Amino acid sequence: MTITSFTITEKIADNHLGTFCIEPLPQGYGDTLGNALRRVLYSSIKGAAITSVSFTGITHQFTTLPGVEEDVVRVILNLKQVRPKYSGDKPVKISLSVKGPRTVTAADFELPPEVTIANPEQVLAHLNDKSAKLSLEATIESGFSYSPAEDRKITTLGVIPIDATFTPVIKTNYRVEATRVGRITNFDKLTLDITTDGTITPKDSLSLAAQTLVDYFSNIVNPAVSLPSSSAPLGTKSSSGTAISVEELDLPTRIFNALQKAGFSTVADLLAVSRTELAKVKNLGGKSVKIIEEALSRHDFPLPNS
Repeated sequence: MTITSFTITEKIADNHLGTFCIEPLPQGYGDTLGNALRRVLYSSIKGAAITSVSFTGITHQFTTLPGVEEDVVRVILNLKQVRPKYSGDKPVKISLSVKGPRTVTAADFELPPEVTIANPEQVLAHLNDKSAKLSLEATIESGFSYSPAEDRKITTLGVIPIDATFTPVIKTNYRVEATRVGRITNFDKLTLDITTDGTITPKDSLSLAAQTLVDYFSNIVNPAVSLPSSSAPLGTKSSSGTAISVEELDLPTRIFNALQKAGFSTVADLLAVSRTELAKVKNLGGKSVKIIEEALSRHDFPLPNS
């Protein structure tokens, strides 16, 4: 089938929300592309999140903070809503230390140069009086999809693991409608709605999702071929391949019985000897060796020459 050229129309509301119309597509390709892109957008776009936190003077999360309206559990829930932008491979630390009375937001974090916060207005806690103080250190990591706190085995006292939602795509859905090209009306129009957390634009997330699919499909078109080890003996395909039994070669009964009596039970046994040595086996000869050689050839196992 000839692939129809199509156009993509963008309707970008802001850095968080975008709508993309792809048309015209051959009938059925709207759902094919829409479902694939939706799954990749949710699972395979790299993002960052806070994965653990430690509070000054606190050893566990089931407690309160003096002068702070929220308990530790509530503060942690607020920290989960912070959307950092970071693409490094190693974890990085961010920290804050503030005194009241005031509202503490994500903008109060002291950040390394490689980290930014997409929603600095996110409220973390409320300090009620002058004596109230909130000091904490959080760890940011990059990753994909969702990672529960149970996946992180932390043994340091006072460090609390946090459920991490790495994916920067908050919501995506698609719909397919009929469209026409000239008089032909059975084409598809695919509309994708993408909402992100602001650390990536909807357009960039769609581009990354499409590229991910291209990379996978390219490996199907041009699959990577595993080359045999240079140390493998000539004439052997693999250890599992040469484990084929002589019986599976479908040799004449006379030749099979002769080989069995001589102790040849697998293809590896046959490939370990030359034609000359094989011809010396009792009840075998030149013609029998040729039949064996043809049987081995059918399974891509050449018999050594000498």
